[in-house]
Amino acid sequence: MSLAARTVRGPTPVAPALPERSRHWSEPRVRRWLERRGWRTLGANVTSRHGELDLVMADGATIVFVEVRQRRSDAFGGAAASLAAAKQARVRRAAAVWLAERALDESSVRFDAVLVRGGPERARVKLVRDAF
Repeated sequence: MSLAARTVRGPTPVAPALPERSRHWSEPRVRRWLERRGWRTLGANVTSRHGELDLVMADGATIVFVEVRQRRSDAFGGAAASLAAAKQARVRRAAAVWLAERALDESSVRFDAVLVRGGPERARVKLVRDAF
């Protein structure tokens, strides 16, 4: 078979990636949900070399580091099961850096999780205070 007769195939087509706003819809929604309850946003999607903080909020005088976990269903443990010890440790390290950069102490700090079940069209939200 000659080189001209060979068919060169490109990569296998894949479904287009979801737009950024479709993949990460839960964090802005949770932020608005908390703000309607009187919390103030201090930061969102804060990154450092130690990890990412989904939301940094103020609940009165308490600084709350909020980890948002979203799953479509409770299969395989749901959103709560996805908050492993390693993830908790990364959030704690990133929070310590955030506090140190602002010369704040850890005396009134809390780590909450907001568990979101379902999709953007029908989500259920649950706040877990002092999650870790």
